[in-house]
Amino acid sequence: MDVFQKPAFWGIIAVVLIVVFAIFVIKSYVKKLSEGCCGSSGGDKVKKIKVKDKDKSHYPYKAILTVDGMVCQGCESRIENTLNNLEGVWAKANASTKEVTVLMKNKIDEKTLKKTVNTIGAYTVMKYKEV
Repeated sequence: MDVFQKPAFWGIIAVVLIVVFAIFVIKSYVKKLSEGCCGSSGGDKVKKIKVKDKDKSHYPYKAILTVDGMVCQGCESRIENTLNNLEGVWAKANASTKEVTVLMKNKIDEKTLKKTVNTIGAYTVMKYKEV
């Protein structure tokens, strides 16, 4: 009887595959616990970029982005910082609603806003709505 035809051989292969899978799952979970969901190094907070002009009347344009992948305060800060780096933008993210409110002094097209968020890496703009 060939070794590949023995049930014990396939049982051993199955156990090895389960163990390897379990190791990867555990390593991923430990990494998430130590670095946070978005690589924010555990409890370390991402330093927010502060918008200088906080007079909402100076921002006549508004858009709401629905962002997949935003799950914590670190994610909120990363997205806000990236958008706030754009000239004339004031962004406020909310991980619980998965939405980012973007106030703009000058209208910025949908494609630019989506590309700005999507290039961060872990986030995808799923919906864009002008308000």
